[in-house]
Amino acid sequence: MSDWMTAPGAPAVLVTVARVEGSAPREAGTKMLVTADTQFDTIGGGHLEHRAFDIARSMLAEAASGGNGRSAQLPRYERFPLGPRLGQCCGGVVWLTFELVSGDVAAVLAALRERRWDDSWRYVALDGDPVCAVVDAQGRALAGAQPPAGLPRGPAGLATDATGRRWLVDPCLTPRAHLVLFGAGHVGAAIVRALGELPCTVTWVDERDDMFPSEIPANVRIEATDTPEACVDEAPPHASYLVMTHSHALDQRLSEAILARADVGWFGLIGSKTKRAQFTSRLEAKGLSAERMVCPVGIPGIINKAPAVIAASVAAQLLMVWEDQTKE
Repeated sequence: MSDWMTAPGAPAVLVTVARVEGSAPREAGTKMLVTADTQFDTIGGGHLEHRAFDIARSMLAEAASGGNGRSAQLPRYERFPLGPRLGQCCGGVVWLTFELVSGDVAAVLAALRERRWDDSWRYVALDGDPVCAVVDAQGRALAGAQPPAGLPRGPAGLATDATGRRWLVDPCLTPRAHLVLFGAGHVGAAIVRALGELPCTVTWVDERDDMFPSEIPANVRIEATDTPEACVDEAPPHASYLVMTHSHALDQRLSEAILARADVGWFGLIGSKTKRAQFTSRLEAKGLSAERMVCPVGIPGIINKAPAVIAASVAAQLLMVWEDQTKE
């Protein structure tokens, strides 16, 4: 399933979880895009999602018929008690917004697609004339209307401006989990595919430009470079690193560069226990501790060496690492 930033090529409605109380399928800020015959992403499934489909598609039908003119452009904001109204066992309460993707909303989504790797905040007026805007981390308007001063750049939820008008505050943040992946071979390509729909970003590095596929997931950037060690220096603080190049000598140089950094979030090196022992000896000879180096990589107990199996195992391992880091 594609993500909600997808350009659908057809009339669509953006559905956003604006607010949550108690237990709910997804958290505030979760979004999906609904067209007349498909969806992009999910707000959690179940009766809530089916009810959201009905509302979104009624808005699309109304807009297509030209009915109600300006009112068809207004966002809808609805409260859904999951237990009493929808019979879901979560039992919490969810508020959803529904926005027809046209005008400023379409411009804002286009800007967000361009800024997928940068933090942005979207603001939607829930009262009065329809207003949708997006700003960067410094509060500079990027697309849509200029939002009023004083609205917070904080977590998803509701805010009120100086006039009492209600606004949806919708942070569109790049994932904090970042992986620098060295190696575009079969296993590297399988790992990129496995991470393609996960909440992370990936810098994929290799010297061989022709090794990269023509299509890559939206959360992946390619670095075809003769100096891959420079990508270690340029990585953000607390990034994760995964080394699996075609050359043990290059693996060694990259390991040295990574372990020379004090702010490594996680470092994995593909290989056997024998490779770990060899690299540990070489690294210690250069005054570097291999204590932070994970080798072999993947979930213990999974021994199948097929690229897709390794990728699934490493992706699960990274998810556990990243979940733990968010708790710190």
